Amino acid sequence: MSADDILLDAQMRMEKAIEVLKNNLAGIRTGRANPGLVDSLRVEVYGSPTPIKQVASVGAPEPTQIVIRPYDPGTIKDIEKAVIASDLGLTPQSDGRLIRINIPQLSTEVRRKMVSRIKELAEEAKVAVRNIRRDANKSADQAEKDKILSEDQRNDVKTEVQELTKKFEAQASEASKSREIEVMDD
Repeated sequence: MSADDILLDAQMRMEKAIEVLKNNLAGIRTGRANPGLVDSLRVEVYGSPTPIKQVASVGAPEPTQIVIRPYDPGTIKDIEKAVIASDLGLTPQSDGRLIRINIPQLSTEVRRKMVSRIKELAEEAKVAVRNIRRDANKSADQAEKDKILSEDQRNDVKTEVQELTKKFEAQASEASKSREIEVMDD
């Protein structure tokens, strides 16, 4: 692999790691209604688990309520089952056409648990970024052994990979910090 290929691969993989972190953080409950809370739900319809976005529109018309409008009213019971079966601790209320989910206020203890989960997710993302750094450094060492890169080029690649690592670790920290603030402030 050339130096550019190693750096591009590392950067793309690190971006994916941060994207996964952001998606996971969006699923963490705050005291405020957020359609992202139910985005990860899979609904058992037509014989297969289907993402909720494919069977219903999800919105948050009020700060304490999520509304789910099924495209097919026949799937309303299946969506209710999926919400109840999830570990979100939410209770759906159906009127036959749409499902309302009231978001209760979080206790201080629950907020602290959420913050610790946010920290765990951020640390997992940082570990993933560091693993990508290790892989990129191995690729640079291998490229030097294969006479694709000189020793100076390999060192330059390793320096740039370290800069990428710092940048993406900072992004993970920033994303988790802002989510912690949201959880504790609501």
